[in-house]
Amino acid sequence: MTSSAPSGVAAASEPIPPWPGELVEVGAGELFVRRAPAGDGAEPAVFVHGLGGSATNWTDLMALLRDRLEGAALDLPGFGWSPPPPAGDYSLEAHARAVVSLVERTGRGRVHLVGNSLGGTVSTLVAATRPDLVRTLTLVSPALPVMRPRASNAHLPALAVPWVGARLMSRLDRYPVEQRVRGTISLCFADPSRVRPERYAEAITEAARRARLGHEGEAMLRSLRALLSAYFRRGPASLWQVAARVTAPTLLVYGLRDRLVDPRTAARAARTFAGSRLLLLPDSGHVSQMEHPTLVAEAVRRLVDELG
Repeated sequence: MTSSAPSGVAAASEPIPPWPGELVEVGAGELFVRRAPAGDGAEPAVFVHGLGGSATNWTDLMALLRDRLEGAALDLPGFGWSPPPPAGDYSLEAHARAVVSLVERTGRGRVHLVGNSLGGTVSTLVAATRPDLVRTLTLVSPALPVMRPRASNAHLPALAVPWVGARLMSRLDRYPVEQRVRGTISLCFADPSRVRPERYAEAITEAARRARLGHEGEAMLRSLRALLSAYFRRGPASLWQVAARVTAPTLLVYGLRDRLVDPRTAARAARTFAGSRLLLLPDSGHVSQMEHPTLVAEAVRRLVDELG
């Protein structure tokens, strides 16, 4: 089922602050998890951010869904407030194991799993390999294989080359934090003016703190290399074949002005995920959950309601 939505979003009068969080022991390491408490009867949901993102990418969407979902948004190992994985393993499978460990730790059975970009790929792996843990799957611009690089994302393969990526990241680190945040927003949003001043200030504060940790660049580069190398898998390990094994009801959300994930892959994704719902947002970029949270929340709520 395919639908589209008009541009525009009914934004809250005042942005809420990021949800509080804490470090949680999972498996062999720790994850920082932000939680949005909900009322009685709310079902558990887990939110997984994209490459270079963090749990704060879900602040608004989690707030809008509190009537139905009790949300937990994690920082993947090495991102946000989560420490690096003990073994330095940034593979897709390692990220998926971290998500599985968190879901199992909740002890509430199957969850509504929501992922963006890299987090969408990781969530796909979780849904395909552990269907017993996933009630529904929502993917916002999932980073699934496409071999047609565009001018806006042609730098990503270069970053994945070990010595080239390290040199490029070193140059990037020389730019002021505010300039880097502005560049990221311009790349991820169709219309950067939609970012509220409060959110922009939060992004600068978080980027400055993460830059002082010293491991963000490694987490970014190693996770990117793992993702791009997975694009070349063949046979049952192919990410598209993994996606075809997902049995959970799936919502696919694509921004048609996405500069990082080619929205033309939406049609293939809709064919691959059995019985999926497809939402196309003509005036949205790579992070629709941040740029048009109300529209994404409405689609997620419809998916949850269909299951009663």
